[in-house]
Amino acid sequence: MNRLQRIAAPIIALTVAAAAAACGSSGDESSTTGGDESFVIGFDAYWLGNSWSQQLQAEFEAAAEQYDTIDDVIYTQSDNDVQRQISNVESMMAQGVDAIVLTPISPDAVVPVIRRAEDAGIRVVLAGNPAAEPVYTAMVNVDDHEFGRAGAEWLVEKLGGQGSIFVLNGLAGNPTSEARFAGAKEVFDQNPGIEIVATANADWDQAAARTTVDSLLAAHPDVDGVWSQGGSMTMGAIEAFEAAGHQLVPMTGEDSNALLKKWTELIAAGDAGFDSIGVSKPTWLTAQALDVAMEALAGEEVEQDQIIEPSLITADNLEEYVRPDLPDSFWSNTRMTDDQIMRLFEG
Repeated sequence: MNRLQRIAAPIIALTVAAAAAACGSSGDESSTTGGDESFVIGFDAYWLGNSWSQQLQAEFEAAAEQYDTIDDVIYTQSDNDVQRQISNVESMMAQGVDAIVLTPISPDAVVPVIRRAEDAGIRVVLAGNPAAEPVYTAMVNVDDHEFGRAGAEWLVEKLGGQGSIFVLNGLAGNPTSEARFAGAKEVFDQNPGIEIVATANADWDQAAARTTVDSLLAAHPDVDGVWSQGGSMTMGAIEAFEAAGHQLVPMTGEDSNALLKKWTELIAAGDAGFDSIGVSKPTWLTAQALDVAMEALAGEEVEQDQIIEPSLITADNLEEYVRPDLPDSFWSNTRMTDDQIMRLFEG
């Protein structure tokens, strides 16, 4: 079992020494210092159900290794359960944390507990999802509306403004999924030649997308393209097309190494039907959120809403991102060093 798999095990209220968490640091890694004061940090993993969310936590752990001013890290896991996340935050508060990094499952439901934490002097920094009210110290996130829009614009251009498409969304009700589709739909609504013939939630999961697209292809065999929110869904869509003996079509995706490797193979094979764009929501959002939390604890003024434009991977820069030497479950837009990445996937 490699370390990425071990991260997925439940770790409710597990307290670890941050410098020793998971792997330890190599002798040539420098520590980030912030004075003589030391801190206890809380981190809630909102979900560990796929490799992206697992690497999201790994990025945080790698960043925490660099701080000799972190005494302890308290880790919790919410399993995409709103009430569990609220309870986890309350537990970390009771254990005396100085700051909390979390990804809100429900932007509305998390507001009261964030407010209580902030009122208690605990710095709360959000990573990857928003809260409904600005009661937090800071948020580090990608513009998910722009994420959806960028992929949709690429697909419309690729299809020459005409064609029928499938839409593959993420988890139903998830704010990231909703924001991405809202951005895409604005583009599709402005291009009447594009017809959405089917929309489905495939949970950012490869197997779910494979099963979903199997059914969609049976009903709509003449589809011209796939707008996928990414995750591992684009690989599932490719598998469904190939299993059906259907010519591949343009599909949007993300920075999953599985997709990037498959895309590279298809280019090498001269597949004329397939092309893609990888719109990236990087896993290093948690690492940056920790940096912001440490700055706030050091008394520095921090920008409250730090919104990052998504990086775009195209056929022109694909070679810069694909990692043939790493597993399919790796996400290429990372801040981890090669040593940290190798430790993540070691047996």
